Amino acid sequence: MSVEESWTTRIITEEEAGTAQSKSGFDPLTGIYHSLHQLGENFQIPTRHDIDTSTYVLSQFPHPDHAQTKVALIDLATNHQVNYSQLHRSIRALASGLYNGLGVRKGDVVFLLSQNSILYPTICLAIFSVGAILSPANPVNTKSEISKQIQDSGAKLVISAPEELHKLLEIGVPTLVTTRESNGDSLSVEELIEYSDPLELPQIGITQSDTAAILYSSGTTGTSKGVILTHSNFIAVMTLLKWSVFATSSQNDTFLCFIPIFHIYGLAFFGLGLFCAGITTVLMQRFDFQAMLDAVQAYKINNIPAVPPVILGLVKNIGSKVKCDLSSLRRVGSGAAPLSKELSDEFRRRFPWVELRQGYGLTESCAAATFFISDEQAKKHPASCGRLVPTFSAKIVDTETGSALPPGRKGELWLKSPTIMKGYLGNEAATTATIDPDGWLKTGDMGYLDEDGFLHLVDRIKELIKHNGYQVFQPAFSSILIMFQRKA
Repeated sequence: MSVEESWTTRIITEEEAGTAQSKSGFDPLTGIYHSLHQLGENFQIPTRHDIDTSTYVLSQFPHPDHAQTKVALIDLATNHQVNYSQLHRSIRALASGLYNGLGVRKGDVVFLLSQNSILYPTICLAIFSVGAILSPANPVNTKSEISKQIQDSGAKLVISAPEELHKLLEIGVPTLVTTRESNGDSLSVEELIEYSDPLELPQIGITQSDTAAILYSSGTTGTSKGVILTHSNFIAVMTLLKWSVFATSSQNDTFLCFIPIFHIYGLAFFGLGLFCAGITTVLMQRFDFQAMLDAVQAYKINNIPAVPPVILGLVKNIGSKVKCDLSSLRRVGSGAAPLSKELSDEFRRRFPWVELRQGYGLTESCAAATFFISDEQAKKHPASCGRLVPTFSAKIVDTETGSALPPGRKGELWLKSPTIMKGYLGNEAATTATIDPDGWLKTGDMGYLDEDGFLHLVDRIKELIKHNGYQVFQPAFSSILIMFQRKA
């Protein structure tokens, strides 16, 4: 069975409920756990083949009558605001500039090297619009790491923040800077947006099965690999994220973004998904603890997708060292690394009005596979990272016998969903080792689902280290540790 054919994974139906253990979603006949959540009629994943990520996102923007008054993005550093109407025009104009001005075509890889910026989502969606393939990178990467990713991905164009240009001097690939430079030597994204006609973009002929992005991950095992994600993967993820916004009554929240958008966590939320729910996001270029607190107070932030070190910083510093009004904050999410029960309990004790919800996902699953739909669930299961989101199925597999295990039994977590990656770029052996013939993603994470269908992770099969939400292969850990440090 091909990966595409495996995308027909179903949510558990009423008819199956007689067979499955209803509280856990486990079917003893197949050994499969099904999601206990339903998408509903208003949040169905599009089945049209001839639709791409950008077209889908733009179709979800607020109605034109409201788009001019609904703010999409706010730059924390400058207070510059972009409404949905301006964002729509910028995406189409930049796509026109890339296609007509620079000759970027379907299948071309565009390498993106930048911190978070108000232009970042525009760049991503413009790349998708012309059928090109996005390959973002961490700006703290070394010159050699950047060169390796450019070469491995086969990038035809580089888009870089001006401060990162010194790492690109010898790559031999055309380079576009994000913002105007004072010397005016390099063409910029800002100029392409300003001078390109958004109406001059032809029909490209992009399909859901086409590759949309190549994100680099340490993989479920071993060293860095290019994760191939399709338009179908992203469209499914955006549908799920929009569903989760409404399922958790977050549609009127103001979100704060400091999660790097080059990471699948940031890309899914702030580069794509929240726009589908008409959300306003305050965007930080990089994480700074005091700036985060100032942003919460100044913009009355309601919702912060975060990582455990940030949550630890709040517990350690607020009240005892730092005075701050967090009364507007109603929810903090945690992902990218495990959140301990002890830290969860202490956070809730210190901030009883703030909901804390942990989720779990991988680059290979194109973001979250589990999450908590309610704060009551999260409080009752503080050591868990939630239940399977809609469209996801799971197996817990005995690593010695290959048998699928029932609730409470520990084994390797396997996942199946329309969001699962296509494979690893140019690495058939790693793809075959990670995705089985029936489309199951072997995560490399050891854990179990309990009698209520909540996932508990306990270990990894291969020795990888998680630092501040980044997955690091152990031999490289000591040299990379300092690069990823963030002070809280």
